[in-house]
Amino acid sequence: MPSPKPLATAAGMLRARLSPALRTRGGDAHGPSRWATPGHQERPNGYLFNRTPPPPGQSRKWEDWELPCYITSFLTIVILGVGLNAKPDLTLETWAHQKALERLELESAASQESD
Repeated sequence: MPSPKPLATAAGMLRARLSPALRTRGGDAHGPSRWATPGHQERPNGYLFNRTPPPPGQSRKWEDWELPCYITSFLTIVILGVGLNAKPDLTLETWAHQKALERLELESAASQESD
């Protein structure tokens, strides 16, 4: 069996080359990571989405993405609601029921003619 020394040496060299490129969650000797940059709070502050409410008498400003997102969401719900309610009933049970009714009508018409 070959000695594990060359394999351990190769693994150590590879680890040494890759470790600066790996992102670590808490930061390391090369500086803070993007998870712990200044300006990010460690714990929630008790407000929804960690946003402090605006001062009294002042309304919150909408961000650029909010109006198109709300309009698109509303229109999607309307289109799906109308479209799904207006779609034809193409289930197998409905088709079989209609065929059974047609056969019953044909049988009743044939029995009335024979009488």
